[in-house]
Amino acid sequence: MPTDTRPLAIAVMGPTASGKTAFALEIAGRFGGEIVSVDSALVYRGLDIGAAKPDAAMLAAVPHHLIDVRDPWQAYSAAEFAADARRALADIVARGRLPILAGGTGLYFQALLQGLAPMPEADPGLRAVIAAEAGERGWPALHAELARVDPEAAARIHATDPQRIQRALEVYRLSGKPISRWQREAPLLRPPLRVLRLVLAPAERALLHERIARRFDAMLAQGFLDEMARLRALPQLRAAPAPLDLPALRAVGYRQAWEHLDGRYGLAEFRDRAIFATRQLAKRQLTWLRGQADARWFDPASGPDVLERAIALFLRGP
Repeated sequence: MPTDTRPLAIAVMGPTASGKTAFALEIAGRFGGEIVSVDSALVYRGLDIGAAKPDAAMLAAVPHHLIDVRDPWQAYSAAEFAADARRALADIVARGRLPILAGGTGLYFQALLQGLAPMPEADPGLRAVIAAEAGERGWPALHAELARVDPEAAARIHATDPQRIQRALEVYRLSGKPISRWQREAPLLRPPLRVLRLVLAPAERALLHERIARRFDAMLAQGFLDEMARLRALPQLRAAPAPLDLPALRAVGYRQAWEHLDGRYGLAEFRDRAIFATRQLAKRQLTWLRGQADARWFDPASGPDVLERAIALFLRGP
């Protein structure tokens, strides 16, 4: 059997609030690495506190890539991420450094490490039509429509996940072919690197929920609502016909903060809604991660030594 000569990389995966950022920073310092963010919120400028973006000290301590690459009124696809990430990975390897992929956006990991189906590209006009329908009928009604035309996709997509509902309906209306069929027919790509996939996830769901609530309260104390007020004041966002349908503002917490500042509900309800949305995101992330057959799972409470030993063995090679 021929030797696999691809460069090595570490993927630090896991649900939101599981401690990925801190661990990625730790191993980057220990093993001479640079971090490639795999997070669909961190790509946007201005989404800092609510997206748990690494602060200035963290960014200065370890080189980071694919953070702040788009303005919040711009789109950024998984295909664009994969192309940008491959370039960043090649540069890191050329410098003799260890690439560390860190984040929780499953679609980004899939685009980079497995490839995406060559399905129809986004159609802004059709997306606007679907968004208008959602405004009239509600996303649960559109989810019910998706269940009629693509029950397999509807079973995976939650009725409160407008971005994925919109994309699935868009693909079906453009092609007449369910997105689940497109995804099944996707060619499997050979990753450009040999990747050790590590999943950080608390063994007890209650512990993850506690971490989510504690982190959100810390965000509020750091000025998350002031950050949201600054975003709302941007002329480009104010001019958007449906700002809450922009990918950046679909990030958990931001939609709820916008609605709170609109006066739709009070501070306590805002907090409850944002924490609930974050828990739902974590649930979807865990579902996706369970499908990664070659991933190794670790409880963050077990301490960094266990994880560092796994990394050291991987880097040492056979």
